[in-house]
Amino acid sequence: MKREDRRTENYLERCPMRQEEISWSVDENGLVTLDVENKGFFNRMAQKLLKKPKVSHIHLDEMGSFVWPLLDGKKDILALGVAVKEHFGDKAEPLYERLAKYFQILDSYSFIRWKE
Repeated sequence: MKREDRRTENYLERCPMRQEEISWSVDENGLVTLDVENKGFFNRMAQKLLKKPKVSHIHLDEMGSFVWPLLDGKKDILALGVAVKEHFGDKAEPLYERLAKYFQILDSYSFIRWKE
């Protein structure tokens, strides 16, 4: 999508998808953990010199753990918000502000991509 097209696009109508190379698991409490391999030259140096882990484990909170399995590229953020509201009720508020921030963070770490 061209840059000028993105300016006119409604952010809430975007469809997020999980990055396929990120493995993840769900614990007995229903919380999701993402297992992200630290690749690249600087990560390898940090692993050797600073004993940094080869794989980072990112633990999602309750709402993030509910949303993560739903990221199939078919549901836009508006539809995900409806599901979150049904599941969490008023506890999810401010709903779309929280979801927008959540997706900004996931996007900044390249944990998701956007369906074109």
